[in-house]
Amino acid sequence: MLILFDIDRTLLETRGVGMVCLQDAGRSLFGDHLSVEGIEFGGRLDLLIIGDILERAGVIPSPENIRAMRAAYAERLALALDSGATSTALAGTHQLVDALGDMAEVTLGLLTGNFEETGRLKLGAAGFDIERFPVRVWGDDSPHFPPVRDHLPPIGIERHAALKGVRLSPDQVVIIGDTIHDVSCALAHGCRVLAVATGHNSAAELAAAGAHRVVKDLSRTGDILAWLTEPTRPNAIA
Repeated sequence: MLILFDIDRTLLETRGVGMVCLQDAGRSLFGDHLSVEGIEFGGRLDLLIIGDILERAGVIPSPENIRAMRAAYAERLALALDSGATSTALAGTHQLVDALGDMAEVTLGLLTGNFEETGRLKLGAAGFDIERFPVRVWGDDSPHFPPVRDHLPPIGIERHAALKGVRLSPDQVVIIGDTIHDVSCALAHGCRVLAVATGHNSAAELAAAGAHRVVKDLSRTGDILAWLTEPTRPNAIA
């Protein structure tokens, strides 16, 4: 079994630090008129978020401009986290990751809209060892343009096959995330999805999007482990 975790508002909470750093990075390069206000963040790919921010500021979202803003964002996020900005693990996430990591039949991974360098920073600051997640799919890993989140689950399955020498069927893959985008990318490929209502989308919205199970948070370790290993009926909220 392969279990792929989203990062922001699923495993951890940064309380908007990333948004502030992204805006500061853009302003340092393209002017103080640049703003992240009104930009949708939850469940989206950082590559697309930066493109939207640049376009709204009247800046051409060229590969060069996106690379420059990405680099400046990573620098500012590293400084912010080193200076005491919070990246805090959400309830139950360390316990769940540790419990799953101890199961021989489970491989843990990440499926996130974050860039690798900023995703690693957030995870490290929240106390997560990146090596606990040997399968990693980042927000710029899509082989297609424009990239969308639905492109990412097959990459995770391929990377698991390369790592373990075993090709999983989609129903042996679980995506855990907090947004309807996590739900839709799982369903698009026949993967199971555990949605957690710790982000912008409510439990009802996540269930309506088709999540196989919705939980308030990831604190009920034993119950969640039981569901992951012995699936219950779909569209349950608990």
